[in-house]
Amino acid sequence: MSGNARSESGFSPERLVFFTDAIFAIAMTLLAVELKRPDEKELASARALGSFLVDQRDSYLAFALAFVLLWSVWRRHHKLMDRIGGLSTAFVAWHAPFLLLVAFLPFPTAVIGASVGNPLAQTLFAGAMAAMAFCEAVIKEISTRGGLVTGDTAETRRHTDGSWAVGLWFTLSATLSWLSPYAFVLWFFAPLAAPYGGALISRLRAFRPDHPGPHDGNAPRG
Repeated sequence: MSGNARSESGFSPERLVFFTDAIFAIAMTLLAVELKRPDEKELASARALGSFLVDQRDSYLAFALAFVLLWSVWRRHHKLMDRIGGLSTAFVAWHAPFLLLVAFLPFPTAVIGASVGNPLAQTLFAGAMAAMAFCEAVIKEISTRGGLVTGDTAETRRHTDGSWAVGLWFTLSATLSWLSPYAFVLWFFAPLAAPYGGALISRLRAFRPDHPGPHDGNAPRG
């Protein structure tokens, strides 16, 4: 973030960063809280504990996957905020659904851990991730089209297209989950959707005239 003059009340980039970091930290911690603990019977012997751990393998896989996905979203958001020189009403407002989905993710993660082959469970998780990525993309669109990004905006525009691609990737997996119980495998390739899918979207944009983005038209408040 730039060292510009203090923002007006309610539009401080620093406060938004602190609040966002707190939500991510809580959500990533709750992923572990949702993991089932062994009871006394399952702790009675190494064999019983081993059997319990094997039975919970899907929960551990779901935890690891969700943690990595949240970590990657947090890192992308952190990089964006480092380039933000001021805030607008739309930029702040779109953080509400974005952070709501971040805070919600531990629930579909627990559902996936309990029933990974269930198409509705996969749709719930993939839908939450898709909506999160779309909110992230809108926030980036607002930052570039609203003039909130300091310096060259080309990199932020590329990252915006990458976020759109990730959202579409999870939307695809949600659709395919009703055709195959293994559609969730696509989630592990989501990091590849950002650079390659984003590059494709950027090329498609190049053939279209500029159009107004989803912002309120206000100048940055910073």
